[in-house]
Amino acid sequence: MRFRHTDAIWSDHPHLAVGALHATGVSRAADVGPRVAEYTARALARLADAPEGRFPEVLAWRRAFARMGLKPTQYRCASESLLRRLRKEGTLPRIHPVVDLCNAVSVAYAVPVAVLDADRVTGPLLEVRHARGDEEYTTFGGGTEHPAPGEVTYADSAGRAHARRWTNRQSGHSAVGDHTSRVFVVVEAVHDGGTDTVAKALRTIARELTEHWRVTPATALLTSSAREFTFSDEPLSGTRAAP
Repeated sequence: MRFRHTDAIWSDHPHLAVGALHATGVSRAADVGPRVAEYTARALARLADAPEGRFPEVLAWRRAFARMGLKPTQYRCASESLLRRLRKEGTLPRIHPVVDLCNAVSVAYAVPVAVLDADRVTGPLLEVRHARGDEEYTTFGGGTEHPAPGEVTYADSAGRAHARRWTNRQSGHSAVGDHTSRVFVVVEAVHDGGTDTVAKALRTIARELTEHWRVTPATALLTSSAREFTFSDEPLSGTRAAP
């Protein structure tokens, strides 16, 4: 499987920073509660000083959404939505240990983290690109939508859209659940200094997966000069240490 952002995405968002991770061997059999609490406490401490709408990481995504013609306070990036919920409710929803960890890391670093069931993505290519309008997106309620032409989405080789409005909403089709054994994780940022933030978040996720599931993730930082991540179904094939 190859993962990349198109040239047009890199051109439109020159500050884009991307981290990608693939791991095999995850399940629900892990107690991630203490680590989730640690990362959410870090986010709550930051929220005590300022609301998420003033975070540089969030403001950069709002500007990116505005450039895409979206109302930033109507369509929020995933990390802003999680931070907003955490500020209001003091906790995050429990979904699946891998998702719970990634959501907690997302609020700790204030950047979107996408977690997909890799077996629900059709290869050989998963691409972040502008939609044609004929891609099929499955809602969490089981309905079908079509991204608007020009909307940024995660599109696989079968024409499935695994996200709406880039980092706004993931697809129910590739959501992690009881059946999941392989995950593909993407961390994205568009603020100044985003490369360092993404590297830290990616390293944190890789470490947590290793500690809780004894897996060896393959990871990569993608840049404008190294834009593609290739991973195998084999858990140790092409494995690289987290940056």
